[in-house]
Amino acid sequence: MKYFIALFFLFTLTIQAQFQINGIVKDATTKKPLPFASIVSNEDTNTISDVDGKFSLVSKNKITSITVSYIGYTKNTLPVDNAKIFYKIALEQKTNPLHEVLVSNVNPALAIIKKTIENKTKNNPQEKLKSYEFKAYNKLIVTANPDSIHGDIDSVFVNNPYGKYLKEIDSTDYKFKLLIKKQHLFQTEKISQYQYDGKRLKETILGTKMAGFKQPVYEILSFNLQSFSIYDTKYELFETKYNSPIARDALKDYNFKLLDTVTINGRNAYMVYFKNKKEKRTAGLEGILYIDETNYAVAKAIMRIKGILDISAIHEFNYIPEEDLWFPTQKKFKIVKGNNDDDIKILGGTIQFDGDIKEDLTPRKREESDYVYLLSQTNNFDIQYNSTVKINKPIVAVEIKDDAISKPESFWNEFRKDSLDSRSQKTYLSLDSISIKKRIERRLNLVRKVLTGYVPFKSWDFDLRKIISYNNYEGLRLGLGGITNDYFSKKYRIEGYTAYGLRDSEFKYNIGIGTRVNKFSNTWISLNYTDDLREIASIDYAVEKRAFKIYDPRAINFSTLYRYEQWKIALESKIIPKVESTLALASTFVTPQFNYIYSLNGKSYSNYNMTTATFSLKWSPYSDYMQTPTGRIESEKRFPKFTLQLTQSLPDVLKNDFSYTKVDFKADYQIKYLNGQRTFLLFEAGKAFGDLPLPQLYNNAPNNLNKETIIKRITFAGKNSFETMFFNEFFSSEYMTFQFKHGFNRIFILKKLKPSLDFVTRMAWGKMENPENHIGIDFKTLEKGYIESGIELNKIFNGLGLGGYYRYGPNQLSKFEDNIAIKLTFVLNLGI
Repeated sequence: MKYFIALFFLFTLTIQAQFQINGIVKDATTKKPLPFASIVSNEDTNTISDVDGKFSLVSKNKITSITVSYIGYTKNTLPVDNAKIFYKIALEQKTNPLHEVLVSNVNPALAIIKKTIENKTKNNPQEKLKSYEFKAYNKLIVTANPDSIHGDIDSVFVNNPYGKYLKEIDSTDYKFKLLIKKQHLFQTEKISQYQYDGKRLKETILGTKMAGFKQPVYEILSFNLQSFSIYDTKYELFETKYNSPIARDALKDYNFKLLDTVTINGRNAYMVYFKNKKEKRTAGLEGILYIDETNYAVAKAIMRIKGILDISAIHEFNYIPEEDLWFPTQKKFKIVKGNNDDDIKILGGTIQFDGDIKEDLTPRKREESDYVYLLSQTNNFDIQYNSTVKINKPIVAVEIKDDAISKPESFWNEFRKDSLDSRSQKTYLSLDSISIKKRIERRLNLVRKVLTGYVPFKSWDFDLRKIISYNNYEGLRLGLGGITNDYFSKKYRIEGYTAYGLRDSEFKYNIGIGTRVNKFSNTWISLNYTDDLREIASIDYAVEKRAFKIYDPRAINFSTLYRYEQWKIALESKIIPKVESTLALASTFVTPQFNYIYSLNGKSYSNYNMTTATFSLKWSPYSDYMQTPTGRIESEKRFPKFTLQLTQSLPDVLKNDFSYTKVDFKADYQIKYLNGQRTFLLFEAGKAFGDLPLPQLYNNAPNNLNKETIIKRITFAGKNSFETMFFNEFFSSEYMTFQFKHGFNRIFILKKLKPSLDFVTRMAWGKMENPENHIGIDFKTLEKGYIESGIELNKIFNGLGLGGYYRYGPNQLSKFEDNIAIKLTFVLNLGI
C-alpha cells in the first residue's frame, strides 16, 4: 500500500510561506555538515538542521537576520539578503574548552532519557487524562519549491563534418517551474474530530476534499504517516514501526547525546539527539527529543528516516499548567526523495534514484520528481479534557461521515485554520478541471477494479477470472461472469457466471442474488445456485474472497476434480469488531469425476448428498478499520491474522448421506524489517470428525507432476504450495502444515539484473482414518511427516524468476533426482 501512495504523491513535501531561507551548516575546519544545529531568525522563528546539516526556515514576517548555534561552537549571526535564497554557514569550534571539561564519565543524556522513560505514564495524555476530545485540521500537499529549480531552457548541439547543428531543446525544467509557481501537484484537506474515552481513540472525519476528485481516495485519508502519540512503544513512520527512543528497552537500541537546552512555552527543555546504534545501509530512526527539565515530558519531537525516501516527522505540544501536561497541538510529516542505486517501478511508472553504492555510477540529469516533496500538517484545536466523552460506533478506528464530501465553503471557512493561498486555490481549480477533462477519477476507479479482478461496464462488473483458464480435465475453459455494482443498487446485488470446457464439453454456471440488511456492518443475505467443478481435498474458507490472479499455476495441472451442484444461503457480516464472518447453509450433490467409490457400513457411494452448516470467520486483531460512505475497509493491515471455519453436517436434512464435523484453522504472519528483508509465516491445520469421502478431506496443496525427468516436471510455482509433492500422492483426514519464507534484499548483478533471493521451508504432517474406505485411488499418508526446502531467484526478468526445491526427511524418495523440483516463478508488482 505505501508504495502505491508514494507513487501517487511523487508523480501527480513545507507550505509555502511569504519568506523562506534555505542553507547548510558546516564545520569551518573539517567542512563536515553539522546535524541539528539551531537556526533562529530575528523575529524568533526557529528550526534545526537535518542530519546532513541542511535547513529550511520559513516565516510569515520578513527575516532580516539569523543566528546559528551548535554545542561546542561559536554562535554566528548573519544578515539576510532578500536576493539570496541559499546560505552556506560555517561555524568555528570554541577555542576555550575549559567550561566543557567533563567532570564525570556518565553520559548526561542517558540520565535524562531514563527519567523520561520512568515518567512516561504520568506524562502520556492517554494515561493521565480520563478522556479528551479535539478537532483537527489537516492539509496535505505534493509540491516543489520553485526557487530550487534551475528552470533554464537547455539546447543540445552536435558536431558533424559540416559543422554544429541543434539536436534538441529541453524545456522540461522551465515548464515545470512555471507550473509549480502557480499551483501544487496535489492537495487534500480534512477536518476531523478525535475522541478518547479512556479505552479507545477514534477519528471521525467531518469534512474532506481532494483536488481532482469528487469522491476522495479513502486509502489516502486512512494512510498512517506518523504515530498519533509520541509515547507509543513502537513509533510508526510511513507504515513502518520502529522501537521508540523512549521505549522501556530503548537504551539497547539507541545512542543519545545532549546537544543544548532551549526554552519552549516558557519552560526549559533539554535537547537530546538520538540515533540507532546499528550501522546499516538502511538507516534506522534518529532525531531530537526536547525533554522538559522539570517533569521529563516530551515537549517536542523530531523523527527522521533517510533511505530510499527521506522521511521526517515533527510533533509539537502545548503545556497545560493545571494538569502539568504537554498536550499535542501540531504534527508535520515530510517526504523527499532519498538516494539509492535501485529504480523503483510501480504501475508502469519509474522513480529514478542516484547511486549511493557503486562509485562508477555517473550522475544523471535531475528530473521533476527530484524536486517534488510531500508535506502533511495537522493542527489541533478546541481541545477539551476530563469531560464526558461518548464514542459512537467504537468498533472502527476511523469513520467518514456520509456528508463529509459535500460540505459547503462556510464549513471550511469556519474550521480551516489558515485561509488558502493563491497556489492552493488554483490547485483545486486546475486539478478539478484536468480530472474532468482527462476522466482521471473514472480511470482511477477502473484501475482499482481491475486490481481486484473486475472490469466495470455501466452497472455490471465483469469478472476477469472467469474469461479464460486451463486445467488438465476441462482443457481450455472459456466463460463470462460478474456482479452488479453500486450504479445498479447499493442495497441489492445480482451475480453469476457461465463457463464451458473445450475438453470435457460441459457447461458450468452460477447464479445468485443478495440484499444488504445493514450498511454499517456491511451485512448481506444471499442465495446462490452453483453447478461447477472443484479440486478434490482442497480447503475453501467461506469468509475469504478468491484473490485475483492473472494465472493460477496449480490449477493448470488439475486432473482429479469433483462436480458439485449446490444450493446455498449465506449471511455475511462485519458486525464483530475486527472480524469478517460468514454463516452458510448448503445442500450439495457431489459426483467425483474420476474412478472413486466411498465404502461405508457396507454401502458404496459413487456420488452423494451433503447438507451442511458452515461458520467461517477471519480475525485481524491488530488491524484498524475505516468506515466510509461506501462501506468498511481495512485501513491499517497488520499481522497476525487468524481464520477459523467450522462445518457441521445436518443429519436427516435434505437427504444428507453422512454425519461429520470439520474444523479448519489458519494463522498468517508477516514481518518486514528495516533493512528491506521480510519473513512470511503460515500455519494451517484441519481435522474431520466422523464419516467423510476423500473429495472433502485434505491434500496439502501439492504442485508437482508425476513425470520421469526434472525437465518434464517444470511448471510455475504456486503460492503456499508444496512444490516437490506430487498431485494425489498424499491425503489426510487431519493435518498440520507450517511454512517459512524469508526474502532477502535484491542482489545487484547488472543494472537491469537484480533478482530477489527468497529461502523457503515447508513441513507437513497428516493422518488418515480408515484409509480402506476410499476405493479407486492409491495414496500415501503423512504420519511420518514431510519436509521440503528451496531457494527462489525472483524477478530475474520482468517478474519472471526461477526456483529450486528439495524434498528430504521421512518421505524422501529413493532416487535423488525425484526429490528435486525446478519451477518458474512469477511476481507481478502492482505497487499495492
